[in-house]
Amino acid sequence: MRIALAGVQERGATAQLLDLRDYDLPFCAGEERDPNQPNSGVERLRQSVLEANGVILATPNYHGTPSGVLKNALDLMSMREFEGKVVGLVGVSGGRMGGASTLNTLRAIGRTLHAWVIPWEAWVYDAATAFGENGNLKDAGTEQRLKEVGRKVARLTRMLASKEARELLQLWEDADDVV
Repeated sequence: MRIALAGVQERGATAQLLDLRDYDLPFCAGEERDPNQPNSGVERLRQSVLEANGVILATPNYHGTPSGVLKNALDLMSMREFEGKVVGLVGVSGGRMGGASTLNTLRAIGRTLHAWVIPWEAWVYDAATAFGENGNLKDAGTEQRLKEVGRKVARLTRMLASKEARELLQLWEDADDVV
């Protein structure tokens, strides 16, 4: 994730790492929350994502799916936080398998939340041996693919914020009313 965020910064955008370990997130059980008992971790996470112009989701592969921690965090949010946002995807696995189904799951979640999930994605295979002692990737190609996810998220986010793109998107949304 840090490498992908470096790609965001290369495009002149600001990047912030949201580590889910820093939030006290309850299990999402599909129950209505008691408004008198707000969860500050959930509210902080929602607010941070809401304020972001773009999002990169990174996950290890667990049995062909994203981590339960990330899935739970996404379940605690809604379209309110993601609608219209550009989303990039990054994955990591202990072996050579699992990347496609894991990122396909995140892509489906992103579409369900009405986000713009970019087609460019990156995967780090054999994570136990992929990184050196300094935490840097040993393979320059993998590092460039991760940075490119960040670059593309920053670029598309900037493009969608332009006046011309906003006008085009408004025309597109208005066309729904005609059909």
